[in-house]
Amino acid sequence: MHLPRFTAAAVQASPVYLDPAATTAKAVALIGEAAGRGASLIVFPEVFLPGYPYWNWTMNPVQGSPWFERLYLASVDLDGPEVDALRAAARSHGVVLVIGVNERGANSLGVLYNTLLTIGAEGELLGVHRKLVPTWAEKLTWTGGDGSSLTVHRTPVGPLGVLACGENTNTLARFTLLAQGELVHAASYIALPVAPEDYDMADAIAVRTAAHSFEGKVFSVVACSTISPEIVDAIAGDDPDVRKLLGRPRSALSGVFGPDGRPVTEPLIDDDGIVYAEIDLRKCIQPKQMHDIVGHYNRFDVFRLHVDNRPLSPLTFTDPRPASAPAPAPTATQEES
Repeated sequence: MHLPRFTAAAVQASPVYLDPAATTAKAVALIGEAAGRGASLIVFPEVFLPGYPYWNWTMNPVQGSPWFERLYLASVDLDGPEVDALRAAARSHGVVLVIGVNERGANSLGVLYNTLLTIGAEGELLGVHRKLVPTWAEKLTWTGGDGSSLTVHRTPVGPLGVLACGENTNTLARFTLLAQGELVHAASYIALPVAPEDYDMADAIAVRTAAHSFEGKVFSVVACSTISPEIVDAIAGDDPDVRKLLGRPRSALSGVFGPDGRPVTEPLIDDDGIVYAEIDLRKCIQPKQMHDIVGHYNRFDVFRLHVDNRPLSPLTFTDPRPASAPAPAPTATQEES
């Protein structure tokens, strides 16, 4: 049985706000930097490309609507040049890549998804996970995904699963990944200085990451974005209260946590940078002897989880022919009648 040892990299950085080409170029450069330091798995923040809709928290919906249009126009298509460039970078450096994007829905101009892309070391698009439930004010921007993307991918760094931000609070979503043999968990977040005053985002990220690692006896790589002065200028303008809010400390944390729930190395808080850590998947074995919640430490005769993993579609055709296809010729019986 092959249980890899490898270097993981958690990227904590800000996008070039609402600029998909420039943000893609920044991501490609960071991929090269991390790969140059020996990283085999590189995890980027939630919706890194091309940024997070902070206006949902600082403006009313009418004021924020033009910003939604800007974000939509700056978002990506799965077959677009931004994803092609990310796939090429992963292939060029031979790394497994997880990165968050705003993805345009194919069926409507009103659909944006908060999507995590999992890209293999040969540049293959392994997974497209759309955040199941946009959190709180995010519902003004994103459409929810479905259960088809709750998949653990077999990669050179081991069985890899991904969740976006608040999804890491969803016990059943996490269990769905663990029960498929997940040993490496990628969790992507955004800096959230707009949370209530008594909410410490850095602590919240650490608690959630530690909980998943300890409960599942897995390694978690968590990557969070930062808020650049450019983002503050764009969202706050001359409003001193909003500028102060967006500058709130302890809004971001990135790092790597082990199967004992502890950080493998010191996490990075608020500042831009890349956290590197060595992961040895053999270290998942002994902790599972004590508590294996997807094995002997469960009662599957008592508890059952049903997951609907069918892809959802806005419509289903009874006749799958394209609308432009000619109607079939009548049968002899039809002609006679």
